[in-house]
Amino acid sequence: MKKHYSLGWVLVTLLLGALMGSALGQVLGLVLPAGVVKEFFLRSIAFGFSPATIDLSLITLTLGFTFQLNVIGVIGIILAAYILRWYV
Repeated sequence: MKKHYSLGWVLVTLLLGALMGSALGQVLGLVLPAGVVKEFFLRSIAFGFSPATIDLSLITLTLGFTFQLNVIGVIGIILAAYILRWYV
């Protein structure tokens, strides 16, 4: 029997895997000595939208986000997908 997951559940699980993996990558970056290995783990890709401001006289809104993903974050996504597939 196949399990069916809602799209929201899959996205939340993968996002949490990316966040936990990226946080672990930053911690590893603090622990590792300077060198190629540290550079490899701390190298990240940033994508998103730069902040945009909407001024409506009464209220001013600033919207934007940037998402940074490093190598350990990718491993976190893969691990989250594995857990989602086999244990949920």
